[in-house]
Amino acid sequence: MSSQIESSIVIERVYQADVEELWDLWTTKEGFESWWGPRDFRADVHTLEARPGGALHYDMVADTPAMIAAMKNMGQPASHACRGSFTEFRPHERLVLTQLIDFLPGVEPYDSTMVVDFLPVADGRVRMVVTLSQMHDAQFTEMQKQGFTSQLSKLDKRYGWLARSQ
Repeated sequence: MSSQIESSIVIERVYQADVEELWDLWTTKEGFESWWGPRDFRADVHTLEARPGGALHYDMVADTPAMIAAMKNMGQPASHACRGSFTEFRPHERLVLTQLIDFLPGVEPYDSTMVVDFLPVADGRVRMVVTLSQMHDAQFTEMQKQGFTSQLSKLDKRYGWLARSQ
């Protein structure tokens, strides 16, 4: 049995980008779909209501033949529905996304919170600080960290990863 995690995970990046550009990646269908999901996955957004209390519904989809086969071998579907809402929404400063974790066999559904702060720094750079709440156990918390870091690699390539802290 895995042990409980006692603290959140903080992942930080500094990108050569405008705050508005990074904000749009989180708050528009096109932006979200352009990077959300770890390597070999994609997000198909059905609803994205960029406002306080607004809904975010998407499917997380295995996106390569190898990942589809891996999911099948693990007895998992190639896609699953994800539901959440924007529980805090301060344009170009902070958003809090709360997602329902209801797709894990044998685990009671629970909320997982992600806080994203957008902090402009000098010379057209933005520091993006993402704080992930712990999952139900240490193993899944580590998988969450690895998955989120994997999907951030898409932004690292796009905007030039200038600094990090984890």
